[in-house]
Amino acid sequence: MPTVRIAVGGMTCGHCESTVVAALEGAGATEAGADFRRGEASASFDGDPSVLAAAVEAAGYTPGEIHAADSFEPAESEPPVSAGPEDDYDLAVVGSGGAAIAAAIRARSLGARVAVIERGLVGGTCVNVGCVPSKTLLAAADAFHTAASHPFAGLPTQAGSADLAALVAQKDELVGRLRQAKYVDLAGVYGFEILAGEGRFVDDETLAVDGRRLRAGAYLVATGAEPKIPDLPGLAEGGYLTSTTAMELAEVPARLVTIGGGFVGMEQSQLFARLGSRVTLVGRLAPRAEPELAAWMERVFADEGIEVVGERAVAVEHHGDEVAVVTSEGRRLVADAVLVATGRTPRVEALNLEAAGVKVDGDGFVVVDEELRTSNPRVFAAGDVTGAPQYVYVAAAQGNLAAGNAVAGEHRRMDYTGLPSVIFTDPSLAGAGMTEAEAEAAGHEVESRVLELENVPRALANRDTRGAVKVVADATTGKVLGVHAVAEGAGELMLAATYAVKFGLTVDDLADTWAPYLTMSEALKLVAQSFKGDVKKLSCCAA
Repeated sequence: MPTVRIAVGGMTCGHCESTVVAALEGAGATEAGADFRRGEASASFDGDPSVLAAAVEAAGYTPGEIHAADSFEPAESEPPVSAGPEDDYDLAVVGSGGAAIAAAIRARSLGARVAVIERGLVGGTCVNVGCVPSKTLLAAADAFHTAASHPFAGLPTQAGSADLAALVAQKDELVGRLRQAKYVDLAGVYGFEILAGEGRFVDDETLAVDGRRLRAGAYLVATGAEPKIPDLPGLAEGGYLTSTTAMELAEVPARLVTIGGGFVGMEQSQLFARLGSRVTLVGRLAPRAEPELAAWMERVFADEGIEVVGERAVAVEHHGDEVAVVTSEGRRLVADAVLVATGRTPRVEALNLEAAGVKVDGDGFVVVDEELRTSNPRVFAAGDVTGAPQYVYVAAAQGNLAAGNAVAGEHRRMDYTGLPSVIFTDPSLAGAGMTEAEAEAAGHEVESRVLELENVPRALANRDTRGAVKVVADATTGKVLGVHAVAEGAGELMLAATYAVKFGLTVDDLADTWAPYLTMSEALKLVAQSFKGDVKKLSCCAA
């Protein structure tokens, strides 16, 4: 009886493997096996292979290509690499951010000799110029805004004025403390070296660090990304802010124009608006969000005096100390400062990747396979430099996985099922899993529900009903494909949402599961209940 292999998406654990094996055997296959790490299953089967695909799909997983076993085997998978007598390290990591440090820790746990090479501040984007500094400043702006505009009658409301220089100094203290504790000190804890200097490949087996040549059994490129600056006439001449330099200002700009409506553009526009700037945002707001939730964010921004101009910036003009952003419809938006928030570009210019035989794509991101190996089998890449979703938890997971593949030949692959994201505006905009459009594009027949926060008791108690929660489900199986929300603390909903998507829960599972009353997490239960009835007609905490 012929043996076939079938690619299977959505497996995340040993239980998934057992479920897929049972499904294949139920379809008449014998000698079935599955490997969630490789995302595949095998079985002996003498019949139409589409029967196996249907069985996998019925079990709640995504079937892929089916091949005869001998043609589906990976072509000569690379053996684990280790330092030879002439090598200095088992793994040399270029960069010192989330991906790099996770890789160093993982490689050391496997007994490898590890060096981390850093040309600037240890810690990378997140702790130095990304997550940590931006979120602490956002928290400050939220506190300032609440002091001036909370919704509770009978309580005095007074905010005074914001001292941005003091806030930035407080932010810098936190950044320095976390950089030392969570990055620098870990080298001593785990026993890897941090080499100060700029790493540059000399050839496909050798890296130079400020003139010193070193060799490693494997290399990991984890140099991250930096703000992408659009090629707008007049922009460079007049100067501009980025997500990095905006958080170093000592004074709040009176008028700020933000170019870009994604994560950074939304967060920093609201940050500066709440600290006193008159802000205009140019571009589409929340371009990847569900349309119902993007509309909510437009209402929030309008209520806070942030003007959203849904056009393209095409040029920048200068008149004395003033600057004007010109839009595609001919508007001139005058400001005292311009913030560029148009995405990020990989930081690879100094690496001399061509000498190492490492390919990059059209945008400069390092091309990797499913095991995070580059076109040079000795070189791996992880984190923002790969073009993966640019979240520090993705970078850390990739670094961990790449290190195991590089020094131990583990052949693991990333699984992004249920990946969560949060934009830390107020209210937050968050999601996990697929949007409705993504689910339809993936071939699902989709059924969705949107629950406005006016139906959530916690929001009513908070006197803040701005927002909604949306659940995207498979219309046939009821499985939750995605959860998206605009709400105070929407990000706190996303761990439960990730579990629901990743482990194949249905809307009935959510509707029939305990939810603590007067918490925002109850919104998940309520929106799930709305698939079967009108939750407006339920009593409080009705099951």
